[in-house]
Amino acid sequence: MVVRADGKILGIRRRDTGEWQIPGGVLERDESIHDGVRREIVEETGALVQPVRLTGVYLNLPRAVVAMVFRCELVGDTIAASTEESAEVAWLSSDEVAARFVPAFAVRVRDALAGQGEAFVRMHDGVSVLNMGATE
Repeated sequence: MVVRADGKILGIRRRDTGEWQIPGGVLERDESIHDGVRREIVEETGALVQPVRLTGVYLNLPRAVVAMVFRCELVGDTIAASTEESAEVAWLSSDEVAARFVPAFAVRVRDALAGQGEAFVRMHDGVSVLNMGATE
């Protein structure tokens, strides 16, 4: 998750589903986690970033997929209007994130903005956050 100095959050509207999310993806074989974070954000937004800290770990129960969210610093000031993977790339306010993202993805932004200590651990069903075993 990338936050600009004015508090706006870097978001994408996915080409495949049309859903709004923060940039992300899957690691490639033999790729470090931080290298994967940087690569995915460049591919989806054109932005150059540096991962700073892990802010949350999120389990999508139906898909059995674990996502890690890192708060990142923006290294350059350029983003693309769209990319091969993103129909739209935009700087969004917290209110716009809450309105556009499904709750299971909006919570990742809230956690990254709020967290200063230990990373949040949450589970979701792809849309809604589930309270079973969550740590806050």
